[in-house]
Amino acid sequence: MSRFLNVLRSWLVMVSVIAMGNTVQSFRDHSFLSEKLYTGTPEFVNGLQARTFGIWTLLSSIIRCACAIDIHNRTLYHITLWTFVLALGHFLSEAFIYKTAPLTIGVMAPLIVASFSVIGMLIGFQCFPETQEEVGARQKKRN
Repeated sequence: MSRFLNVLRSWLVMVSVIAMGNTVQSFRDHSFLSEKLYTGTPEFVNGLQARTFGIWTLLSSIIRCACAIDIHNRTLYHITLWTFVLALGHFLSEAFIYKTAPLTIGVMAPLIVASFSVIGMLIGFQCFPETQEEVGARQKKRN
């Protein structure tokens, strides 16, 4: 396995563990979200919204950890990439469209993590070995 994929695996585990901590925090005290993330409209944050955010974060964490374990599973790799794309889209839309999450350190951190993760995972595609179908298609074109 390439050295880059090993680094990516470690990154995914670290991000997954941090997300599990955020999940616990979301279930323990919903003011966490209004004080750290959604500071533009803290009155919108309630227990239900915090628990929903927590479940979303937990699911993303589980997917990312599973990908770190089985990084050569292309389907799981794609799904993991999408967890970061969705997180990036969510925080960008909350910051710039809905104005519920101004660009504080609490919002910048997940934006930076999601951005680096998307870039890293896109680079990681280059480290995948060719599948039998790709090899067959390439040989077919030569003939």
